[in-house]
Formats: sequence, C-alpha cells, structure tokens
Amino acid sequence: MDLLLNDCWKFRKMPAGSKIRETGDPSAWQDVDLPHDWLIWQESNLYETADAWYYRELNLPADRPPVCLLRFDGVYMDCDVWLNGEVICSHAYGYTAFTADLTGKTLTGKNEIRVHIRHQSPNSRWYSGSGIFRDVTLMLLPADHIVPNSFAVAEKKENNGWQMKLTAETAGTDRIPFLWTVLSAEGKQIAEGSVTSENNRIDTMIDLPGAADWSIYDPCMYRLVYQYGEQTGVLKFGLRETVFDPDRGFFLNGEPVKLHGVCLHHDLGALGAAFHEKAARRQLALMKDMGVNALRTSHNPPASRFLDLCDEMGILVVNEAFDMWERPKTPYDYARFFASHEEEDVAAWVRRDRCHPSVIMWSIGNEIYDMHADLRGTEVCRMLMEQVEKHDPARHGRVTFGCNYMPWEGGQ
Repeated sequence: MDLLLNDCWKFRKMPAGSKIRETGDPSAWQDVDLPHDWLIWQESNLYETADAWYYRELNLPADRPPVCLLRFDGVYMDCDVWLNGEVICSHAYGYTAFTADLTGKTLTGKNEIRVHIRHQSPNSRWYSGSGIFRDVTLMLLPADHIVPNSFAVAEKKENNGWQMKLTAETAGTDRIPFLWTVLSAEGKQIAEGSVTSENNRIDTMIDLPGAADWSIYDPCMYRLVYQYGEQTGVLKFGLRETVFDPDRGFFLNGEPVKLHGVCLHHDLGALGAAFHEKAARRQLALMKDMGVNALRTSHNPPASRFLDLCDEMGILVVNEAFDMWERPKTPYDYARFFASHEEEDVAAWVRRDRCHPSVIMWSIGNEIYDMHADLRGTEVCRMLMEQVEKHDPARHGRVTFGCNYMPWEGGQ
C-alpha cells in the first residue's frame, strides 16, 4: 500500500549548523504542504546558506503491515531523516530518490518524522532551490513483496504484436505466485498470466498480440496490474523499439525521427524548484506546440512525475544524472559527495526510471571538467557507463554525456 504523504508538514528555517534540540516545539513552525521550496519565497536572497527542518506526525495502527518505508523523490540537499529522535538515514544528492527504512522502528500510534537539510551556497551553476521539493510516499508492505523500483522491462517487436520480458526482485520467502493482467488505457484486458518467484526473482515473458506501439505521435500506455502474495500494485509501460545507427540516425519503431530537443532545467521559473504537475504539463505542452519532441534533463534526474508526463505526452528523454564528478564547479556542489555516493545514486537514478518508454538515453554528465583535466576522467566515465548498463542492460550502448568545454571557477 502506497500513501502520498505531502500534506500536514511543518517547516522551520534555522542558522547553518543547527541541532535538533535547538529547533523548538514544531507547533510554532510554519504549516506547509509538499512539494516545497523554501528559498523561492525570499526573492531577495535566493542563494542563502541555512538549515531547513521539516516535521510531520505519522500515526500508524497496530495491525499495520510489517515493512514500513518512507520514499523521498527528491530532497535538496545533504539531508538526514529522523524517526522519533533517531537518525534513520542520510542522503547527499539533491536529485535522486531515496528510501528511509522505518521497518521495526515505528510505534503504534504517533511517530515523529523530521528531515534536516543543510543548504550551503553556492552549490550549483543555476537556481537549485532547497527543501523537500518532490513527493514523499509512505510504503506499507507485507513481509513477502516486490522490492520497490526493481521492475525492469525489455520489449521486442513481433509480427503480430509485441513480446515483453518482465523481471523484478522479491523480498521475503520464495515460491510465491505472481499474478498479472495487462490492461489498455481504456481498461480493456489484453493479456493475463502468472509465474512463481524463484531465487527471490520474478522472470517471465509476456505475449501482447495486437498491442500498439508507443510513439511521439501516439504515446500508447499500458498497465500491468499485479498481485504478489498479499501485495497488489500497478506498473505502467509502453512498447517501442529504438535504434541508433551511426550512418542513418535515430529510428523509433522502424521510422526515422529527428530529435528536435531542448535542455530543460528542473525548476519552474518563478514558481521555484518544487515540482508542480500542472505547471510542468503546461511547460511541456508549450514546447510541443513549438515543435519539440525530445529533451535532456539538464543537469540531473527529474521528478518521477515529470517522466510520467513525458510518457503520456510522447516526449523523448535523454535522462541526465550529474553536472560534476570528482572535480567541483562550485564550493558546495555534489563533488563533495561523488566518490562515496555516486554508485548508490546511479543505481537509484536508473532503477527508478528504466521502465519509462520516453527514456531513450542516459547522460552521465554535462560539461565535465574531469574529462579535460587528466586520464582519471576517462576512468570515471567508463565506470559510470558500466554502472548504468548494469542496472539497465536493455539500453546497452545508450550512455552519453555532454562534453563541450567551458572554464569555470572552482575547477582545478
């Protein structure tokens, strides 16, 4: 069971270096809903260095499922998640999703969630915003369940339709039936079947005769409704074939397509960095009216719901991860954390987004100074490419990065 947890939060800004004991009684804090960007509200100081604290009560019944996860789609940046006075997890990068595992630590009844963000400026070459600026989801799961973000799909065009390989990882006991039904956008059933988990893994081939292609002209989406033991869920997917040919260009479902693209930052202009679905939909609709059919998520993974919109609207995506690697561009950017966190961030980035039909390539960086400084940059490039392809073998060879050189202060 997934519950969106965007309401009933409280917020307080504190001086940098603040401690939880200094934050005071949350009843006096500001009421906010998520997603929230606290910096955009102070137009005269959009790059302030400060700590942000968020608080929410979480009431849980005695008969709750045993596995309790708190899923953050994006917190900018360098944050700790607290449960009942204890730090449960920390997360450095502001643009990758992460999960705080509350299993076995929650109380029946009232629980106190706090999120502490250390925002130090400058930390990027653009307006970053700060706060819990994307969705938060409470995931309550049975002991035997599909591991979140473990689904992967690999589709193949057949003469009479499509065949799709579906895999997923499972937790708990093994040999549990996985029952599935595939529905069209109109709710019509087009396939059903079952398979049993083995070695904590789901692995099955699904025949989809007569299924329609996903394309930029007709972005047809399907839903796989599944049951695994006591767990139920939905996986959205689209069916498309992509080919990159060095002589002939890019082909989508056998047809040549020229990418008329833009580089799109995550913020929404004067609305700030907090994701807003209606504003993002309007932005993408305006771009489609301009003739845009592709975009690069400059210079970081976008909100999950942003990719849902691209799937729905038929916009191709070059999904980008980093603006810097080991060598910084600004004093407090992600280079501080890259060496110790990049592997988990690559895994989180790719595993969350690999089932989106709109995603056709992965970009591991943009204007990366490491690639110009010495051969270490080549080593990191190869390492990142291998990590991406480990988590998305279906898009083998679809890894790129922006390599134009621009001097900046901070690169050494």
